Amino acid sequence: MAGSNNRGGSRRSNNLIVPQANQALQQLKFEAAQELGVTIPQDGYLGDNTSRENGSLGGYITKRLVQLAEQQLSGRSNL
Repeated sequence: MAGSNNRGGSRRSNNLIVPQANQALQQLKFEAAQELGVTIPQDGYLGDNTSRENGSLGGYITKRLVQLAEQQLSGRSNL
């Protein structure tokens, strides 16, 4: 089936379910990068960063998102 997988294609599968959350996610990305000492260029392109930098940033963002979800589920939302 043409276009059924994302390998090598230009289609993106990470569409936001709640598009209004984009700004908050971008802010989280910049905060996480600052905490880890990873530089994010003004244009937002991370392709020149090392795999280690991008991997640590993605892992840290995921960790923070899980923490936020756990707080919301437990009723201690700090948003």
